[in-house]
Amino acid sequence: MNLDMMLFAKDEKPLENMVSNGGYTAIFRKIGVVGDSLSSGEFESLDPNGNKGYHDYFEYSWGQNLARMCGSTCYNFSRGGMTAKEYCESFADSMRFWDPQYACQCYIIALGVNDIHNQGQDIGSVEDICKEDYTKNAKTFIGYYAQIIQHLKKIQPRAKFFLMTMPKEDGRRIQKKTMVHRKAIYDLADYFDNTYVIDLYEYGPIYDAEFRKKFYMGGHMNPMGYVLTAHMVASYIDFIIRHNPEDFKEVGYIGTDLTYCE
Repeated sequence: MNLDMMLFAKDEKPLENMVSNGGYTAIFRKIGVVGDSLSSGEFESLDPNGNKGYHDYFEYSWGQNLARMCGSTCYNFSRGGMTAKEYCESFADSMRFWDPQYACQCYIIALGVNDIHNQGQDIGSVEDICKEDYTKNAKTFIGYYAQIIQHLKKIQPRAKFFLMTMPKEDGRRIQKKTMVHRKAIYDLADYFDNTYVIDLYEYGPIYDAEFRKKFYMGGHMNPMGYVLTAHMVASYIDFIIRHNPEDFKEVGYIGTDLTYCE
């Protein structure tokens, strides 16, 4: 049995080996998902007059599918239409999501569609981040996004963070903004410690017409789409853990004062 070939192959690409049971993502017993409708299991409906309805079905979200795969607890810190700005300015407080009882070993953050595509939020840069006081971050996408990470780090200092890019779609206008968002995500991951990128733009499938026919219902995913996303997220985190094992050996101690020093 060659573990190096099976688990640590240097030429392996993310999502090249999909897991069905959560893989090493299961080392996280408490997972928090900060996101919008696509993190909330949102479905669209149509009434007899063709009017659309939008409904968050959290039990169908990829976060809850991920939790069932791993046997872990997952908190949906999400809602349809969410932005980093609203999350910081009102939503998280109103929902008491900053309460230490919800502290997690890892956080998966999937924000940006509403911020960048729908509301045209100024992206900003990591220079918008105030290390000493996150409430003084500039009011840009990166400023608000960083504030979420900084606040969660204050609650759970040793937590791991996984930041998701948007997937590649068939549309030049959409793709240009998606690439700007992708760069912002990588800049944030470089800025903070214990922070990694789930790059669905580079390594995920193209969300084209054929993909949407199978996995979407209107502008949001169908049940199969959320299960597929759960498998991609679990597989990507599994890949990151396997290729950075030293970073994750003390995950079991997150939330405690314990450590292991050789």
